[in-house]
Amino acid sequence: MLDAVVVGAGPNGLTAAVELARRGFSVAVFEAQGAVGGGARTEELTLPGFRHDPCSAAHPLAINSPAFRALPLERYGLEWLHAELPMAHPFPDGSAAVLARSVGETAASFGPRDAGAYRRLVEPFLPRWDALVRDFMSLPLTALPRDPVTLARFGLVGLPPSSLLMRRFRDEPARTLFAGLVAHVMAPLGGFATSAIGLVFALAAHARGWPVARGGSQAISDALAAYLRDLGGSVHTDYEVKRLDDLPPARAYVFDTSPTALARIAGFGSHYADYRYGPGAFKIDYALDGPVPWTANEARVAGTVQIGADRAEIATALRAASREGRAPDKPFLITVQPSVVDPTRAPAGKHVFWAYGHVPHGWTGDLTDAIERQLERFAPGFRDRVLARATAGPPQLAARNANYVGGDIASGAVSGLQILLRPKPTLFPYHTPHPAVFICSSATPPGPGVHGMSGHNAAKAVWKRLRQT
Repeated sequence: MLDAVVVGAGPNGLTAAVELARRGFSVAVFEAQGAVGGGARTEELTLPGFRHDPCSAAHPLAINSPAFRALPLERYGLEWLHAELPMAHPFPDGSAAVLARSVGETAASFGPRDAGAYRRLVEPFLPRWDALVRDFMSLPLTALPRDPVTLARFGLVGLPPSSLLMRRFRDEPARTLFAGLVAHVMAPLGGFATSAIGLVFALAAHARGWPVARGGSQAISDALAAYLRDLGGSVHTDYEVKRLDDLPPARAYVFDTSPTALARIAGFGSHYADYRYGPGAFKIDYALDGPVPWTANEARVAGTVQIGADRAEIATALRAASREGRAPDKPFLITVQPSVVDPTRAPAGKHVFWAYGHVPHGWTGDLTDAIERQLERFAPGFRDRVLARATAGPPQLAARNANYVGGDIASGAVSGLQILLRPKPTLFPYHTPHPAVFICSSATPPGPGVHGMSGHNAAKAVWKRLRQT
């Protein structure tokens, strides 16, 4: 009998398996798809030689993850590549605000009236960043904080809505860039704790950047799987689990799945019926004949580029997708251009590029024209560079990754108390109604992103049980 079986080979499932195997437990992972990866995969979606990331491509949370930093993933081929700028936010007039590694460079891009306010916002937290990120990404509420004073100060700043925090800034560049940071998790700007979301992304950039993985996000998943195998664990792909009886006998079962799928497989009935899913995404992967022709020079050297003319436009787009049930006319876009820094991703002189906008949960329309009209506003002539495109709306995203219910790439609404207490309001979020069954997906704290911390935290709960039985 195995000590633990993990269902789902995304970053969280693989991390949970690695943490258990490192402690001497026998572990097997079962994945429905033909390859490991979940939200961290790389495939040729358009043309031969163009390697795209179907979901996450830039990784500020991965490079800052306490779980990943404790693992020897570089020995297994993971290499981080940094663009000249982690992120740029261009404006229609050709100017741009930037999120640079340097706090000073970032502050200067906001203009003299907001430079000081930005410094005062982020600089108190940077010296204690490693302790801070470990505290708010670790077991919720039940783990003693390593730096309670800094965590409390962060809470005072981060728990209010981002719309209040943005009042610290007087001009639009700083407000717009920060609004875009919050929108990465598809959260309304006026929601509880949304200030923390934006602040975490900013601090992550200053601490270690927003890199891409050389060769694509698959490198993260492949490194985790290779390390797991060296520890004695096994990985089985093309293995769909429909009920617990499909799995070999084990002392514990750990699910890197949505709460909905877990309830169906384990027979938990309506246990997670109150869990809320958020808006969906509409994503386009592009093969380009050259670099994106951004008007703003800063965008040409950035790994990630946010697209939204101003804070009001971003708020309108979020409101349309999350509350009004319609696709926005001018969607807020998150775009990543990996080949700016990684030439292995496309043939010589060519580029890969992706963009996604927010749409209502389960939306079945086509946002391609609206996305490309937005891109043309900030990169005139963009369409002329397109060699091929691969589009994926909510149904396609959910078909490719069952955790993206209704196209929700955050695996659950990041709003209200569900920002902190997911998938249930409990001190033990990784536990389920069955004492031997656990959940470790992005539906558990600390939530969405490629960071492995949900798996890391869940593994602690699992090995505590294994030592007791």
